[in-house]
Amino acid sequence: MKFLVTGGAGFIGSAVVRELINETDHEVVNVDKLTYAGNLESLDSVSNNIRYNFVQADICDAPAINKLFEKHQPDVVMHLAAESHVDRSIDGPAEFVQTNVVGTTVLLEAARNYWKELKKSDPEKARGFRFHHVSTDEVYGDLDETKALFTEDTPYAPSSPYSASKAGSDHLVRSWYRTFGMPTLVTNCSNNYGPYHFPEKLIPLMILNALAGKPLPVYGDGKQVRDWLYVEDHARALVKVAVEGEVGETYNIGGHNEKTNLEVVETLCSLLQELVPNDNLYRDLITFVTDRPGHDLRYAIDAGKIERELGWTPRETFETGLRKTVYWYLENTDWWKRVQNGSYKGERLGIEA
Repeated sequence: MKFLVTGGAGFIGSAVVRELINETDHEVVNVDKLTYAGNLESLDSVSNNIRYNFVQADICDAPAINKLFEKHQPDVVMHLAAESHVDRSIDGPAEFVQTNVVGTTVLLEAARNYWKELKKSDPEKARGFRFHHVSTDEVYGDLDETKALFTEDTPYAPSSPYSASKAGSDHLVRSWYRTFGMPTLVTNCSNNYGPYHFPEKLIPLMILNALAGKPLPVYGDGKQVRDWLYVEDHARALVKVAVEGEVGETYNIGGHNEKTNLEVVETLCSLLQELVPNDNLYRDLITFVTDRPGHDLRYAIDAGKIERELGWTPRETFETGLRKTVYWYLENTDWWKRVQNGSYKGERLGIEA
């Protein structure tokens, strides 16, 4: 099968591409605009593989996207291209609407036109075509401190410009299935972490700040709860959904690892103290800062459906995944130093209400 992966140079997208090339015999066309968070170095291990092809393009560019479908004739579209950082969406919402809503619409229309023609020219290939849209648990809003979990039937209640734009794109994808009959699938995942993570996100930012002796900024009281999912576990799940999932369905993907932000930072400090001992304790760098506007209290995924129907479960616990992540950043200083030398300087984002 040939996969067209949008956003394949990003954090989750590059993990998906590596999974497809290293663990399957599928072909991959990686389409990425290469914004600040796109990094082709994350794909060095597969870049010379004959089953891998990279195309730099913007999903909002309809002529370019139409040409991609015409040229590469994919069997599966895995749509991961998105503006994805809540803090950045607070500082600049319009870009999130443009990429996540308008860009998804452009991609859906290109896919629909391609699929329509395919039904005429190659009905068997058309029957197997899939459009898999990758989304977030943030579309559901937040949960209270009870044991409730997000399920595939949880009503949407997005809190930030980012989550609202992703909710909009989710609804668009489902409408293309219901209105046009286009074979779509949607997945909503919890917080990802792991190798190659851009250092504006919590875990890599804390690792790199700690190693540099900089403050570790924790929003509010640090009691916000997230379910953490190792990115390579997520990549396996996404491929399984794309290949085996039932058309028209939604699958929630989570790591079964609820932790407060403060717990995450304290665990990282303990790991770093073990692996890179420091006379000045890393945990002394923890600094509580003004909370993010509209900060959701708790996210937690019920991943029972994907386990029951597709047999997927995460391989990594939070402890094993976090240790692997810290090791990776310690062993790949060249990668993250080059990222830091770019447009992002480790500053706190999203401070404007």
